[in-house]
Amino acid sequence: MKSPIILALDTNNLDTAKSWIEATNSSVGIYKVGLEFYLRFGAQGLRELSSAGNFSIFLDLKLHDIPNTVSAAVSSVADLAPKFLTIHASGGAAMIKAASEAAKEISITAVTILTSLSDEDLLEIGYSHEAKPAALNLAKLATTNGARSIVCSPFEASEIRKLVAPEIQIITPGVRPAGSEMGDQKRVMTPLEALTAGADYIVIGRPITDLAKKSLQDMKNGAAKILDSLK
Repeated sequence: MKSPIILALDTNNLDTAKSWIEATNSSVGIYKVGLEFYLRFGAQGLRELSSAGNFSIFLDLKLHDIPNTVSAAVSSVADLAPKFLTIHASGGAAMIKAASEAAKEISITAVTILTSLSDEDLLEIGYSHEAKPAALNLAKLATTNGARSIVCSPFEASEIRKLVAPEIQIITPGVRPAGSEMGDQKRVMTPLEALTAGADYIVIGRPITDLAKKSLQDMKNGAAKILDSLK
């Protein structure tokens, strides 16, 4: 289905992930599978998820290593056919290019600056720039070397949209519906604000998945409400 919502399947339980997909698939067309799930269930787990509905996978592994290793890692998951596969843009030009050439049918997705990091965090790590200029530099580096999509904070989306080619897709985590808790995110916008800023897709997790603690129907209604708010 056509929806800008990417739902984060942040769980280490396969049956739970399936139930979340079944509950929300009428409002969500792409599901993000991260390290927690992939390290527990691997490729077979992703194949089993496919029985839960008709959707695409955002495989969020955030690969970051020497170019040959990243190239081999991308090749190793190519048969799973994820729509998006993340790497860290900070891995450098050669690594980004190696990833992009390893599986040209996958949208290699370059993560710029994690939305859990503040400007102070970046300076402490050793970055010479604050979040926005650092993200802009990394987005330009990534797309110049073959990345076809970018992950950035919604606060960088508008300037990155001006910087990159129109076909580059921008994905923003750090999205919270009005009234939701911040969690471990430090730079957030509402879903509509993020799309207005230039995002093509928005990643949402706990504001939807936490509703399953009440009921799967509540979860379904929550996802539908967010989608409706974007129309």
